[in-house]
Amino acid sequence: MSSGPDGNHPEERSPTRRSATAAATAPAAGRPSLEAGQIVTVFRSRRRAGSEQEYERVAAEMDEHARRAPGFVDIKTFAAEDGEQVSVVTFASAEEQAAWRADARHRAAQDRGRSMFYDEYTIQTGPSTRVRQWRRPED
Repeated sequence: MSSGPDGNHPEERSPTRRSATAAATAPAAGRPSLEAGQIVTVFRSRRRAGSEQEYERVAAEMDEHARRAPGFVDIKTFAAEDGEQVSVVTFASAEEQAAWRADARHRAAQDRGRSMFYDEYTIQTGPSTRVRQWRRPED
C-alpha cells in the first residue's frame, strides 16, 4: 500500500481486514461511514429543458425519503460542465438497496422521471470492494 502525503498509510477497509489506524482516520463528524461491501449506485443523467421546478420538488422529496430508508448511508449529486448530473448513492447492503429500488414512492418518481424529467440516464450498481480514506491529522 502506498503512503499518504505525510508518510502515513491511508485507511483501507475491506470485508476481511481493518487497519490499526482506524481511529485516526475515522470519518469526521457528520461524514458517512463508508465501508467495503456497501452497495454503490452511480446515476448519470441529462434532464429535459423546462422541467426544473417540478424536478427540484420531486428530487427533494426523494432525497428526504431515501435518507429515512433502512440501510441508507449517503447520497451526493454533482453537475458536470457539459450538463450531465451524477448522483452517487450508497446503501449498507444489497438487500437494503434492492428494497429502495423496489420502493413504491421511488418507483413512481422513476416513472415520472422517464416521462417528464430526463432525456437520458445510465445506472451502474455494485458492491464497494475496498475503501481507502485519509484525513489530515489535527494539529
